Amino acid sequence: MTAAPAGARPARRSELGGDPVEVAPYLLGKLLARDGRVGRIVEVEAYRGTEDPASHAFRGPSARNGTMFGPPGHLYVYFTYGMHWCANVVCQPEGTAGAVLVRALAPVAGLAAMQAARPAARSDRDLCSGPAKLCQALGIAGADDGVDLCRRSGAVVLLDDGTPPPTRPGHGVRIGISVATDRPWRWWVPDDPNVSRGPAGPAAIGSAPGMAAAARGDRLATGRSAGLRGRTDRNGGYSESSARG
Repeated sequence: MTAAPAGARPARRSELGGDPVEVAPYLLGKLLARDGRVGRIVEVEAYRGTEDPASHAFRGPSARNGTMFGPPGHLYVYFTYGMHWCANVVCQPEGTAGAVLVRALAPVAGLAAMQAARPAARSDRDLCSGPAKLCQALGIAGADDGVDLCRRSGAVVLLDDGTPPPTRPGHGVRIGISVATDRPWRWWVPDDPNVSRGPAGPAAIGSAPGMAAAARGDRLATGRSAGLRGRTDRNGGYSESSARG
């Protein structure tokens, strides 16, 4: 069981069942907690399942991506590069795949345990400044795939302590992929030092509703690509024709 910080409640499943491009910016400011280790979400990316060539679910359900097709509010964890785990919040109604990759956290509590789990971290800001780093810092691994993030008694819990997402989050294209690279489905907290890296190219800054509308327009701009092959990259996709969450 994960103890919640004072005043925090588990996220409501109803808040996570929508389109990933709308859920993603909403998650900024929420807390991810495990065994006293807590981080505030400061960077995310949206993946639209079977409509998104960069998603693990693009080709339909499989043993690997089954959690993405399940109920919203669960944790989808995948292994990448043969050494790292990455964590996603599942969105969309059950049967429709969609997920939000958690790219970075700002450490809030349990820093000593995070440091013990990530002895290579050069500073506190390096503890969770990347999708694989934050999983290592919080101890998230394959056994956590499918965990219900909306249950206070869960091994990993998504919490809301009342901190709203930024009114004008940073906004730009997703990074670390090689297909559907033009879709502006990455959001981050501006000026937060824990963000994994700067945007790939100029970033637009706008309100979350406007960004979601733009993303909905973009969904028709890129057709399905064929032949996603190659070794898996750090985001659980393919290094030549990358795909992930």
